[in-house]
Amino acid sequence: MAIRVALAEDVPQLAKGMVQKFNAFEGMTLEIIASNGLDLLEKIKEKEVDIVLMDINMPVMDGIEATRKVRKLYPDLKIIMHTVFDEDDKIFESILAGASGYILKDDKPARLIMAIEDVLEGGAPMSTSIASKVLSFIKGQADEKQVEFNLTKRELQILQHIGKGQNYQQIADVLFISPKTVRNHIEKIYKKLQVHNKVDAVTLAIKNNLISS
Repeated sequence: MAIRVALAEDVPQLAKGMVQKFNAFEGMTLEIIASNGLDLLEKIKEKEVDIVLMDINMPVMDGIEATRKVRKLYPDLKIIMHTVFDEDDKIFESILAGASGYILKDDKPARLIMAIEDVLEGGAPMSTSIASKVLSFIKGQADEKQVEFNLTKRELQILQHIGKGQNYQQIADVLFISPKTVRNHIEKIYKKLQVHNKVDAVTLAIKNNLISS
């Protein structure tokens, strides 16, 4: 059975070009062509499809808002954003709205066809440049989480020793400081991590890659 595709695209010339692209591939049919998000919502009431290719910048109702509404009404219907926009805010708004993939219009037709097949198999395809932005964002978020605690090198050392099960005296002996100084550092660690005991401190530190397990 052919994969049934709906296209939301407000530029007639681009929509016509998509028809030609799909005619060149077997196993897929372009069942719906909508000029905006609202038009798409009306048309998918009348005709069942397997996947939606969603432009972002459209009149009446843009692609991100349409994605939210489609996901609410048809939670199993897959959506791939098909757009010229590669700005971070557009990417993440689309993903949060429920898009399963994000493909730029300047990608080769074969890449789009592969993306459709990938999404229907449970994947989340993205253009290479989009995937790089997403990975950079995730890495940046992880780095920010670690920086937020603002632990000093000495505090990290003490946390590592606590994680090994060492007591105040043992830590003091290893680091050549007094047990009182160790206690003062631990109090500061608790305050920065917003915890109240060693177990919670170590658990949080390991979870955020502050120390090794």
